[in-house]
Parts: sequence; structure tokens; C-alpha cells
Amino acid sequence: LCPLFLTRPVWGYQIYAVGGNEQAAALAGIDVRRIKLLVYSLSGLLSAVGGILMTARLGVAAPTAALGYELDVIAAAVIGGTSLMGGEGTILGVLIGAAIMQVIRNGLVLMGFPAYWQPAAIGAVIIVAIMVDQLRRR
Repeated sequence: LCPLFLTRPVWGYQIYAVGGNEQAAALAGIDVRRIKLLVYSLSGLLSAVGGILMTARLGVAAPTAALGYELDVIAAAVIGGTSLMGGEGTILGVLIGAAIMQVIRNGLVLMGFPAYWQPAAIGAVIIVAIMVDQLRRR
């Protein structure tokens, strides 16, 4: 459903255009403010749904329950092919990136890698993914 949202309707292409180059999208006649409002509203709505699901899973509304997940989310997106410069990436790629991140995290645990060094290892994976993205762009 989500890939269809970004590839079939006009606003999906407009989202990619605004993410790729905001000024060029405005010059192409896209209402950048409306697209940004749509994207930020959807982001807030989906964040709220995620918070409700996490609260239901944990049974308590702890404000620090997802502390540290930001790095995992960025790593999953970058590994999945999303460019940090914007305008590129697919939802399927991000799902594959999330699966790869979980395999890496599980492998680190099984190898006995210290828990406090795991974010450093994931950061190294992000750096390698960014380097590959930059080499691919050239």
C-alpha cells in the first residue's frame, strides 16, 4: 500500500520532487508548502500510531521507552538505499534495511559484542552505507 502511495498518485511524485530539490520543485509549479504540510502531518500521525502500539506492547507509557531507536531508524533507511541528500529511496528498501539492521544487531549479540559498543558498530555501518551512496552518485 505504501509503495503505491509514493509511486502512483501525483502527490507521491511531488513528495519525491520536494525531497530531491525544493527550489526546483517550486519552479516546476509544485505547492511546496502544501506538500511539506502533508508529509509532516503524515509523519506525526504515524509517529502517534507507533507510540500507541509501543505503549500497548509495553503496558506502560514510558517517555524513554524508544530511546536510542533514532540511530536504528537512520541506519535502516540509509542501508535500504535512501539518500541523506533526499529525493531517493523506497519503502521496500527501508524494510530490507531494517531487516539487515536486526540481523546485524542479533549477530553482534550472538558474538558476545559488548552492548555499549553496538551503537559504534551500527554507526560504522551507516558510514559505510553513506560512502557507498556517494560512490554510486559519482
